[in-house]
Amino acid sequence: MTRRIRLIADDYGLAPGVSDGILDLLDRGRLTGTSCMSGFPEWPKEAARIKPLCGHVAVGLHLTLTDQPAITGRSSLAPEGRLPPLRTLALPILRGRVNDRDVHAELDAQYRRFVEALGRRPDFIDGHQHVHFLPVVRKWLRARLGEESDKPALRGAPALTAAPKVAAIAALASGFNRSMRRAGFTVFEPLAGIYDWRQPEKFASVLQAAVEALPEHGLFMCHPGHVDATLRARDPMQGVREVEFATLASDAFGACLARAGVAIMGGKG
Repeated sequence: MTRRIRLIADDYGLAPGVSDGILDLLDRGRLTGTSCMSGFPEWPKEAARIKPLCGHVAVGLHLTLTDQPAITGRSSLAPEGRLPPLRTLALPILRGRVNDRDVHAELDAQYRRFVEALGRRPDFIDGHQHVHFLPVVRKWLRARLGEESDKPALRGAPALTAAPKVAAIAALASGFNRSMRRAGFTVFEPLAGIYDWRQPEKFASVLQAAVEALPEHGLFMCHPGHVDATLRARDPMQGVREVEFATLASDAFGACLARAGVAIMGGKG
C-alpha cells in the first residue's frame, strides 16, 4: 500500500522569487501545499496567482509576528511599526509587556487579508518561526476560530529529540497539540523538516528521513524558492531556498519516492 507524506512550503508571498519556486513545485506535484504571508503589499497579486489552485492544493495562512512590517502599524507589539526579531518577541509577550489585543489585532488583519484576497478561509494555519505555538496565539486561535464548524488544521509540534533546535521548538510547543485538539482542531504532527538552514547540504538527508518514516498524520515543512532582490531585503534565509527547490524538483527525489512506495499527499492534505 502506498504511504502518503504531507510536504508544505512556508513563506508564499514573502518575495516574488519564493512564490515562483513554490508555484513551480506545486505544478510538478512535489508539494502538498503552501502557507501564505498576507502582510506584504504584493499579497493581492500573489493571491491572484495561487487562487486557481485553491481546492486542488492545501493553501494556508502563515501567521507572522517577527521581522516584517506590521499591518496594524505602531503598537506595543511593534513600537516603530515593525514586528520584532524572534529573540526579542517571546519574553516581552510572556511577561505581559505586549498587549494581547495588539497581537490579536495583527493576526486578525493577516487573517482578513487572506480571506479577502482568496475568497475563502485557510485550509490550515501555521506560524513564521513557529509563533503559532505562543500562548497568546493559542488564545487567538481558540477565540477567533474555535467556534467554527469547519476549522482550519494546525501545524503541530515536532517529536522531542536531543537536537538543540528541535528541543527548543518542542519546548515552545509544549501542550499545543493536546490543547488544540481539545478545542476541536485537527493537528498535523509530528513536525519534520527542522535542520540548521545555514548548512543547506543537510536538507537532502532530512527529506530522505521523512520519505522513509514520516507518518501520514505528520507534516514536513520546507522553504524552497528563488533568490531575488525582494528576498534579499526581507529575509536572511536565501541561498538555501535554491538548494531546497532544486532537491524537491529533482528527478532523484522522484526516484526516491518511487523506490520507497511513497506519494506526496494532494488536496487539502
